[in-house]
Amino acid sequence: MYHRRMRPKYSLPGSDLLLGTGYFLLWLLLWPTEQPYWMLPYGLRFGALLLAPMRMWPWLLGAEFAASGLIASFHPLPLGWRYFLLGALPEPIVSAICLWLMRRAKLHASLRDPEDVARLLLSAAFTVAATTATDAVMLALIHAAPGADMMMQALGQDLLGNYVGVLLVVPLLVMLLRARLDKRGLGRLLMDGLLVLLPSLAILLVLSSHEAPQPQFARVLSLAPVLFFAFRHGWRGASLSMLISSLGMTLVDHLSGHGAPGAAGELFLAVAGTGALMLGSATDALRRSSERVAEQNVYLAAVNRRLDHLARQLRDAARGNLRTEENQRRHMAAELHDELGQNLTAIQTHLKLAQSRLAQAGMDDIGVSINAIMGHMRRALHRLLDDLRPAVLDEFGLLRALDEGPIRDLLTAAGVAYRTELRGDPRLLDDDTRTVVYRLVQESATNAVKHAHADTFQLRLRIGERQGVALALLDIRDNGIGLPARMPRGGRGMQGMRDRVTSLGGLFRVRPEAQGVHLRILLRSNTQTGDAART
Repeated sequence: MYHRRMRPKYSLPGSDLLLGTGYFLLWLLLWPTEQPYWMLPYGLRFGALLLAPMRMWPWLLGAEFAASGLIASFHPLPLGWRYFLLGALPEPIVSAICLWLMRRAKLHASLRDPEDVARLLLSAAFTVAATTATDAVMLALIHAAPGADMMMQALGQDLLGNYVGVLLVVPLLVMLLRARLDKRGLGRLLMDGLLVLLPSLAILLVLSSHEAPQPQFARVLSLAPVLFFAFRHGWRGASLSMLISSLGMTLVDHLSGHGAPGAAGELFLAVAGTGALMLGSATDALRRSSERVAEQNVYLAAVNRRLDHLARQLRDAARGNLRTEENQRRHMAAELHDELGQNLTAIQTHLKLAQSRLAQAGMDDIGVSINAIMGHMRRALHRLLDDLRPAVLDEFGLLRALDEGPIRDLLTAAGVAYRTELRGDPRLLDDDTRTVVYRLVQESATNAVKHAHADTFQLRLRIGERQGVALALLDIRDNGIGLPARMPRGGRGMQGMRDRVTSLGGLFRVRPEAQGVHLRILLRSNTQTGDAART
């Protein structure tokens, strides 16, 4: 893909003298092509001054003057060398001045975008208008009283012919020196030339051999392959097909004997060439934009895959942390139950054995106090064990633990009405998901009692299966004071719930309510994992 920053900087061959010699020979070669359709030498001059460094301009202008003088020596002018000086010298100088001004205004030899094409063609139109005005002044000086018809014909021929020369030659020079086609693009262009352009020229020749108006129709139809090449190959294909079609039209007119169409043919070429170049550059710009979008899509797809991979890694790590935390809780609960629970039981046993001796010593009140303290410690231990690892979840299952377990006891003791609606088979869920469901409801109930001061707590749980994935939908709400505008420092309840849900790849939403808190939580569990846990 051609890019302005990546383009190679091709220079004209060899030294300045070699450049001048090559330009001299090109000028002599193109001079016979001057005819009412175009002025190809004018396009050569415009393109050379546009592409060459300014230090080489004297060599180019000198070579043009030498070539024009050589041509004038073989074709005597009616007014001698005075006509040559007034006719050949001013136009190149005016062209050089115009292009110097355009290059100072940051004109670049580029046809990448429609903006570049429009800027280049406007510069060409400005230069052509300036040189045509100069030719008009010179014509007035050469002919004392030029006729109006002769003046308009000469000016119209110069104006359109010079512009068409720029259209046909400058894009070819830019393509050869600044924006070369790669081998693949050149091969496609040659293949389409054989399959499309040559048959079109044959059809043009057949139609032009008949009487009017078929030659005019053929000239209009010759624009079809130009548009095809503009769509398929961009401005390069448009310029090449336009040049070949113009040569074919000229050849057909000479062979058929219809003669050149004059201003009508030049105007057709000017309009068609301008439109084809603009269309071709727009096609190139659209193709580059599509390629950039495709590259960005590929890059974004790779980034998304990377993000998905990282998200899976994070979820796996969070699930591992959650599982490690639950294992630690289970281990701590077992240790507390075995060590502290047994010690409390031993103390109570020894206290009962010592009860009679305390009574004989008149210390019954001390025994009662110690029993009360031991009972309080045992209840506290049971609450702590339930927080670390709810035994009711292992003993009675998820639904019964939620409906009849310690959560109901906590809410009932606080005077909060507890309403449940539980549906589905918890055995579809794996152990981690069942534990998280219980922890979420437990944390929400604790918040409703300690912070929200609610008098109603509602729980709805639905468990189902969809496309091989077990789903658990939790709907938890209370009618308390709701969440504070700013979460208190150190408060980890809501964030801890969110982290638990995220670790399982679920969705956690806090829905706005006029009163209280409303949570909507979706958890996903692998059905195969649930089946393994169930067995």
